[in-house]
Amino acid sequence: MPESLAGRTVLVTGGGTGAGANLARGFVAAGADVVVAGRRREPLDAVAASARNIRAIVCDVTDEAAVARLFADAGPVHVVVANAGAAESARLTRTTTELWQEMLAVNLTGVFLTFREGLRQMRGFPWGRLIVVASTAGLKGYPYVAAYTAAKHGAVGLTRSVALEVAGSGITANALCPGYLDTEMTERTIANIVATTGRSAEEALAALTGGNPQGRLVQPAEVTAAALWLCGPGSEGINGQAIAIAGGEV
Repeated sequence: MPESLAGRTVLVTGGGTGAGANLARGFVAAGADVVVAGRRREPLDAVAASARNIRAIVCDVTDEAAVARLFADAGPVHVVVANAGAAESARLTRTTTELWQEMLAVNLTGVFLTFREGLRQMRGFPWGRLIVVASTAGLKGYPYVAAYTAAKHGAVGLTRSVALEVAGSGITANALCPGYLDTEMTERTIANIVATTGRSAEEALAALTGGNPQGRLVQPAEVTAAALWLCGPGSEGINGQAIAIAGGEV
């Protein structure tokens, strides 16, 4: 493939904030045309206005028909980044069926629908990339987030199975598994820890970064750099991998 992504179209779900917004801008900087998708119009439009060659499409990735419309509106897509996700915490004994289903819907079913539609569209392409932004929770256990962790493990397993189906086609499927990211989602996690435990925000942040041997939050730009690497020259043999971006945590 060429050194840049000129002429390629990249679709990023969950593209309105955090890692998704950073991914969109990073792919545009690499020469690609980008479509950002998400449930809320306002943040999507803000990302689209921040750089050239970014289009915004509202889509709930848990809705099968909506995902089909998303890909029809996006046109031929060469790189699919399934980044949409959500995290809620509760002890297992307090995890409701509704919370369980919610975590599976966005973090696993959403990836399934996005990958399936993306692969249908890529059929016959000589080159393509399917990437899910999973989590270290897809590689290990964490307390109080059993539903989220189960969904992320499922996303990693799904990716590994898809990778075997596309092997030899010029398309690859991989998972990126960052630790706690310096994003709005982690800010909400910190606020929840403060509210439920009485710890200070500084103590809550220390608890989250303590699992990273580097003692820090992962930056969204690190996820973007890894995604771009998976789309760059020499990445053809990287397939079915779950790549931790966590300072050595996993």
